[in-house]
Amino acid sequence: MADATKTRILLADDHALVRRGVRLILDSEPDLVVVAEAGDGPEAIEKARTDKPDLAILDIAMPRLTGLQAAGELSRLQPDLRILILTMYDNEQYLFEALKAGASGYVLKSVADRDLVEACRAAMRGEPFLYPGAIRALIRTYLEYSADDEPRERALTRREKEILKLVAEGHSSKEIADMLVISVKTVERHRANLLQKLGLRDRLELTRYAIRTGLIEP
Repeated sequence: MADATKTRILLADDHALVRRGVRLILDSEPDLVVVAEAGDGPEAIEKARTDKPDLAILDIAMPRLTGLQAAGELSRLQPDLRILILTMYDNEQYLFEALKAGASGYVLKSVADRDLVEACRAAMRGEPFLYPGAIRALIRTYLEYSADDEPRERALTRREKEILKLVAEGHSSKEIADMLVISVKTVERHRANLLQKLGLRDRLELTRYAIRTGLIEP
């Protein structure tokens, strides 16, 4: 099969050994080829821009931007790009957030050798792919999603989510200011707004919220 007829794949995971194993699975298929790799969220976004893949496979727990954040940004920047989340987390909240971010499917690493190739093909056909039992989990998550959490989550801006992630990871206001090229005063204002919007009291509660919503791994 000529390369022009193959699905071009971007693979993003912060563990090189995981990328190597997944690449072996994908490149052994006649209709799939990995054309780019990334070790974190921002690199994945940049590689998607430069390498023009058809499909992005993103790990959830990556530095700087999580796979969920990267998925949301890629969906906004490249609406035609298909996205799969590949994760070790059999977690209803992550599943729900992945679908909200624009992912076509959610595949568990523990069964990647069984499910990933079919998930890639399903995504390229425009069909969703969820691991066995995920439909039940999605329905339960939807029914149990609290009435006050959803509007609070929607109320956060992209910048506030960035700062929430960095605060929860333990970075100081100065470190966050340097990373985002903004002033310390601006960081502190965003942090105060986060506490007010989310109805939380301190960094510890912000961290718990970030873990629960998939911004950082526990």
